[in-house]
Amino acid sequence: MNRTETFKVGKTKLEVPGMGLGTSYLARPSVLVPEDEAVEMVQYAFSRGINFFDTAPLYGSGNAERRLGKALEGIPRDSFVLETKIGRLVQPDGSVIFDYSKDGVQRSLEESLKRLKMDRVDILLLHDPDAHFDNLSEASRTFELLADWRSQGVIRALGVGLTSWETLAEFARTVDFDCCLLAGRYTLLEQKALDCLALCQEKGISIFAAGIYNTGILATGAVPGASYEYGPAREPILERVRKIEALCQRHNVPLGVAALRFPTGNPAVTSLIVGAKTASEVRDNLQKLQQPIPAAFWAELKQEGLLDEKAPVPL
Repeated sequence: MNRTETFKVGKTKLEVPGMGLGTSYLARPSVLVPEDEAVEMVQYAFSRGINFFDTAPLYGSGNAERRLGKALEGIPRDSFVLETKIGRLVQPDGSVIFDYSKDGVQRSLEESLKRLKMDRVDILLLHDPDAHFDNLSEASRTFELLADWRSQGVIRALGVGLTSWETLAEFARTVDFDCCLLAGRYTLLEQKALDCLALCQEKGISIFAAGIYNTGILATGAVPGASYEYGPAREPILERVRKIEALCQRHNVPLGVAALRFPTGNPAVTSLIVGAKTASEVRDNLQKLQQPIPAAFWAELKQEGLLDEKAPVPL
């Protein structure tokens, strides 16, 4: 599988590779990555054909954008696709507040460009609008502003970053946008978003599948203290992962490989957004995508009720 092959974003002319690099790990206070290692990791990813980078002001109070900009400095601007988010403003004390007003959105983009040391971004996403807006009509006004920017060529594509497939479905039915970064809602553990993804495909909305390890447990397995949804996994989740791991062992398929490969089987998924802390992790993710998985593995997952029967699987 060659996930550096490019695919169109929605109905735009913009194309992205089948795997992009998530940058939240570049500046998490809880994950101390030295700046030189962060820069090396981004540059290594680019050298291996991963030229799609996702970031946000929220990540490390703007530090992820700063580090990403430093890593990309000197690389021809047209050779990569840059995605950031609006709706959060970094305050002088490092705190981050919601602001989806017209002035707030304008300021958010300007500050992101300053941190990135860029003159433009390619994709702009509303960041977690479901956590801020009381109703869809309020969010629609922000979409209209971004659509104006798209028509003027300020950005090339617009979308939304969500952890709720229900909100995505509501937006898809009523708002014009190009893409959605959907985090943790279409994974080896959870496929409730299947009908929503089909709707997005019908509407021409590209899905960027993120959070594919469900914040850790699909990478580590059901070990003591395994993380699920940013907290300790409860027993029902641990037991489900144990059953998946048992099938993985039976078919000689590493759990992390199955987790990374699974979303790629859905035609609505244009790209995976996978975070990394080091160049070796990027290398590992690329290798995982090349490992074959027998059809019998997916079939048995469905037979055991561990995977939705309707879920398309990688060939």
